[in-house]
Amino acid sequence: MADWQPLRLTVRFRRLVFGGRVIADRLGKPGLPDGPVAETWEVSDVDGYVAEVRGGPLRGMSLRQLVTAHPEEVMGPRWRGDRFPVLAKFIDASGMLPVHLHADDDDARRLEGEPNGKTEAWHVLDAAPGATALCGVRRGVARDRLRQALADQDFDAVLRRLPVRAGETIYVPGGTVHSFGPGMLVYEIQQTSDIGQHAMRWDMEDGSPITDEQRHANLDLLMAEAKLEPRPDFGPGLKVEVADGVERVFLCAGPYFALERWRAGGFAPLRHRFGTAQILSNAGAPVGVTAGDWSGRLDRAETLLLPAALGQVEVAGPADVLFGYLPDLDRDVRRPLAAAGYGPQAIAALGAV
Repeated sequence: MADWQPLRLTVRFRRLVFGGRVIADRLGKPGLPDGPVAETWEVSDVDGYVAEVRGGPLRGMSLRQLVTAHPEEVMGPRWRGDRFPVLAKFIDASGMLPVHLHADDDDARRLEGEPNGKTEAWHVLDAAPGATALCGVRRGVARDRLRQALADQDFDAVLRRLPVRAGETIYVPGGTVHSFGPGMLVYEIQQTSDIGQHAMRWDMEDGSPITDEQRHANLDLLMAEAKLEPRPDFGPGLKVEVADGVERVFLCAGPYFALERWRAGGFAPLRHRFGTAQILSNAGAPVGVTAGDWSGRLDRAETLLLPAALGQVEVAGPADVLFGYLPDLDRDVRRPLAAAGYGPQAIAALGAV
């Protein structure tokens, strides 16, 4: 490929029991089927949900084929891997998600035979008054007490319940027991994985009851993977003024992914330089996007994958967009935030920086 351009990918959707119609009706995402939709996977290289390019010279090529054939052009210099490492999705938590966890890297390999675990972060796009999330085990709760409470569905006895506000973000390490909803709309970024163990008495696909034998097996594996120490909190992120009327907010960051929210009023366009692939998702009104020789429109709740080879993008304001990516933590996070006057403690609060 001599000339790269932004890539529109196929979107995968999940009909899970906690979903509703918020992504289609309130967020305005086009192309979704009738009925409840819990999640739209905007950029995915998960087995069974691998995205494909929807247009242009690479039409029909899978994301996995892209990163295998063109690792440096897509991901950046010196990157090598067998799949795109970041998954991004919109989540409609009209109902409460199951109380569950995702293994960290070590447990995913040791207990589930998977190449990596699933650390994730939730950026809250909208939340009903009084919305909350469960995230992390309360201090002083022993493992046997945790298991019994999960078996009894007595979640508040052992888990931290946090208030949720639109615009805030929380970084959730693998092994952290969690849930959120009802009444939330979330943009989630995570490692490429779909592993998880839940503590519910029903199936998350359709709400049907599961057998006692299956429930105890789920709890056994959940407890083997559960970490008692992580107690993450929501935060507003760290704001950097880029230009007159253009702001950049670092929402979360760690070795697996980073997420930023950029806003521009309209006097000056939003200009972003990058050295690794960028997942560009639109959280606001339709915008014009220019990268290299390519120009196009990005509607609300739509996503583009920007290959690293492009190097920069311009978004015409007014704009409210999200950039998710696999970071070089020094280059992409620590240095620009330190230059803006933030200290190590504030930067570390973004996740695992």
